Amino acid sequence: MTLRAVLRAIWRALVAAALFGSMSMIVIQYARMAHRNLVLAHALAATQADIARLQASREQRMATVKRLEDPRGAIPEIHDRLHLTLPNEAIIYLKQLPQHHR
Repeated sequence: MTLRAVLRAIWRALVAAALFGSMSMIVIQYARMAHRNLVLAHALAATQADIARLQASREQRMATVKRLEDPRGAIPEIHDRLHLTLPNEAIIYLKQLPQHHR
């Protein structure tokens, strides 16, 4: 082998190593970015589920507030909580039967 052939082989090896290194860096950065996007997507989905749950809870509380603002809606609630009855009414307490394990 001549010196020129050796230098050409070394040059090609250096170029191949540089290309391999560059491609490796690109792949590593892409993998990190993909992992981060996946983590953020899961966090976003969890946040959206929390928002939906909180909105449903808020709507339920607002419906309760609206019902209790009306005396016709508040009176049954007061009777239930204080265990009061109107004339000709009775309170019936139901007990849940114990669950038997099979």
